[in-house]
Amino acid sequence: MSANFLSEDDADTFEGFLQLQGVDPSVATPEELATWRELFDEATAIRAATPKIGVMKFQPPAAGEYRYAVAVREDDELWLTAWVKRSPKGDIYFLLPRNDGCWNPHMSYHRDGTFHSKSFGHKALFSSRKRQPLTSGFSGVEHMGMFAGYGPKTVGAICDPSAFSQIVEILPGILGPRDGFVAVDLIEPGCDPLELFNPVLQGQVFRDAVPWIVIRVGKASR
Repeated sequence: MSANFLSEDDADTFEGFLQLQGVDPSVATPEELATWRELFDEATAIRAATPKIGVMKFQPPAAGEYRYAVAVREDDELWLTAWVKRSPKGDIYFLLPRNDGCWNPHMSYHRDGTFHSKSFGHKALFSSRKRQPLTSGFSGVEHMGMFAGYGPKTVGAICDPSAFSQIVEILPGILGPRDGFVAVDLIEPGCDPLELFNPVLQGQVFRDAVPWIVIRVGKASR
């Protein structure tokens, strides 16, 4: 684990909360610290009142459907942090578990080439666009997207391995509230994924259908 990694347990303290917000308490005024303390107490109360997800429940996969999980093993539990689904029609989804069912952040790349990034039911500005279709003629690389900032234990989504085709299991100390990322690329068989600016610590290629799906996990530069 990196010495400057901010864990969820760290972020649950006032000192860690200040780090997460980029606040240096040594230069903050007493009034500013009092304001930050109020915000910390409010966030703590909201977190305590928000139920954890528990075991994620999925329908049995349909024929031709594949699910790939990204999960962190910590505290004798396997916490689901993200997953990628390829539907029987060939559409591909990159999803995150969230306690708030209205949030539902995800990216979708449809077989006809339509791409969306959505959160709270709304498409992100400039995210909707047409790309190459997901057919046998797929060529090169399409970067599907990247999510950063994770709280696996706070969200509390327990990963059931039987619900997934394969699992990318991540060690603790990589994905945290301000650290780490999960990136997804779609590639032509034998092609390299998009080069990322941030260091990649783990990666896996899933070859069940064309295009291949590449999931990479790494450390975000700060």
